[in-house]
Amino acid sequence: MRGHEQAGANALRSLTSVALLLAALTVPATARPQAFIGLSGSWSGAGQILLENGDKEALKCKAYYTDKGEDLGLAIRCASTSYKIDLRAQLTAQGNAVSGSWEERQFNAAGNATGQATGNKINLSVVGGGMTATMAVTTTGTSQAVAITTTGTNMKGVNITLSRDG
Repeated sequence: MRGHEQAGANALRSLTSVALLLAALTVPATARPQAFIGLSGSWSGAGQILLENGDKEALKCKAYYTDKGEDLGLAIRCASTSYKIDLRAQLTAQGNAVSGSWEERQFNAAGNATGQATGNKINLSVVGGGMTATMAVTTTGTSQAVAITTTGTNMKGVNITLSRDG
């Protein structure tokens, strides 16, 4: 009987190992936020920059996203008749919490970003380079709205609507 008991124990250990392996393969170590899914690639569109004096200028924009699970790289480039914006960020999600770094190359500013990614929205607070800002990105299918409000600069905000490039 000892041989049967040993064989049964070995079979149970094997089944347990297989079950644990399957569980590890089907459950990610850190859940990536829904808001990062489907962003990868190129987007383009138009919008508006609002200046401190109340003036508004039309913008043409391109955005690029690189989604690597819990990490998201983004680059947004916009131009109006008077301004260029070249925003870059590297974000990491842990659950719904998002944090990372950003830089704006035209104004030579950089800092940190923190916020939340829930559903189809990413909401960030950004600080650095003598300014503070909020950034909201909402994606619905193949279109996206980006709203940025700032303090500490002569630019009060940027609103753009993007569509996924074919």
